[in-house]
Amino acid sequence: MECTVSWTGGAGTRSAMGFVAETGTGHVIAMDGAPDAAKPELGGQNLAPRPMELLLAGAGGCTAYDVVLILKRGRHDVRGCSVKLTAERAETDPRVFTRINLHFTVTGRGLVAAAVERAIALSHEKYCSATIMLGKTADISTSFALIEG
Repeated sequence: MECTVSWTGGAGTRSAMGFVAETGTGHVIAMDGAPDAAKPELGGQNLAPRPMELLLAGAGGCTAYDVVLILKRGRHDVRGCSVKLTAERAETDPRVFTRINLHFTVTGRGLVAAAVERAIALSHEKYCSATIMLGKTADISTSFALIEG
């Protein structure tokens, strides 16, 4: 797996802390920093997500992918899945994630709570490399809601 991150800031640009990542599969993701009122030359313009937001989003995508795949492989009639991640970070550098809650909302026909709970557990204990890695510094908790539909 590869990714190249390039600084887009510099003379004549709006954001001193803008970056663009190009993934090995050819996709492009913009990142930016928060504005710094005291030192505008060191801040961003809030034009794109922060890198840590993308890390959190990646973890959400990784685990949601697992949950849907596990349910589909179990022949459950899953119709939708979203996960809301809420995180806290350390106060001092490195400002790692210290707590992350993942709340899944799973929609389907005839879904059984035990099957969804098992899919979430399998993701976090065995398959989701992103949340397993983040679990080295963060206390990760999960919850879920089922919606018939």
